[in-house]
Amino acid sequence: MRWENLTDSDHARAADTALFAADAVTTRTFDTPEFRGITFHEVRARSILNRVPGASRMPFEWTVNPYRGCTHACVYCFARKTHSYLDLDTGLGFDSQIVVKVNAPELLRRQLASRRWQGEHVAMGTNVDCYQRAEGRYRLMPGIIEALTERANPFSILTKGTLILRDLDLLARAARVTDVGISVSVGFTDPELWRTVEPGTPAPERRLEVVRALGERGIGCGVLMAPVIPFLGDEPAQLRATVRAVAAAGATSVTPLVLHLRPGAREWFMDWLGRHHPHLVRRYERLYADGAYAPKWYQRRITRQVHDLAREYGIGPARAGMPRRLAEPAPPGPAGPAATEPVQLSLL
Repeated sequence: MRWENLTDSDHARAADTALFAADAVTTRTFDTPEFRGITFHEVRARSILNRVPGASRMPFEWTVNPYRGCTHACVYCFARKTHSYLDLDTGLGFDSQIVVKVNAPELLRRQLASRRWQGEHVAMGTNVDCYQRAEGRYRLMPGIIEALTERANPFSILTKGTLILRDLDLLARAARVTDVGISVSVGFTDPELWRTVEPGTPAPERRLEVVRALGERGIGCGVLMAPVIPFLGDEPAQLRATVRAVAAAGATSVTPLVLHLRPGAREWFMDWLGRHHPHLVRRYERLYADGAYAPKWYQRRITRQVHDLAREYGIGPARAGMPRRLAEPAPPGPAGPAATEPVQLSLL
């Protein structure tokens, strides 16, 4: 692996480079059913706040990613390419070789205390899911949330993981002092599609239960309807079923995002497509002939359909960077810094 080669000169190449040295890595495996076949590389990171490239379309500048690699094993995951920077496989290796930044909470607390840190919004879950299965063992997110809360630093979380409900009290506490945005990713509700393209994730209906539970605690939760998968999840009836379920869960917004296929993800997804839906390979080659993104006309069509359905069901698209904030509790009684961080790949 390239642990020892991760130097400051690599910043232009990859997210999270220069984060740790070879002698800072401990490799572990756990013989338990939920982690069988998974290897964890525990590292002590040198930096945890990552600056988003200036050319990114994202409405935030800073991210925190306590993990690299993801046991959700989504065949389309754009972050697969990042594993190649460590000479790790972007296919099965991405799904089973998980880098864990075990000192993330303490490091974040120190970096937030830096005089150079200006309290900018911090986004999480934009690279790999911070509530993937590994979080159940390593429990990094409670410390991260507490560090942000101590500084009243605004933050947001995007997840497919139901484990976020473990931290519901921490999120509610944070939302009383700063802007907290929570979004859950649900691209479709088709059970067969879910089992094949997102085999390591909670089922879509369980993710929507997260949306409902957050809403019941007064923390508004949006849904990123991503990805909308061409020719497999884009039929009008499928879009309607998903938006209807999102609305029934009480989501504050729904925002569609069509599948994009960056290098690393593209090869893995196309290999999967050839095995499961060979008749669609040529259609995908034509649709994505010009690069990682579907044509603008296709993206606009999907966006228009979803927004029309959202209006029909009484919800709307997310506004750029819209945080959710818990209302201040009623009064009792009847009367009433940052250092030179490596570049982080963007979500879009």
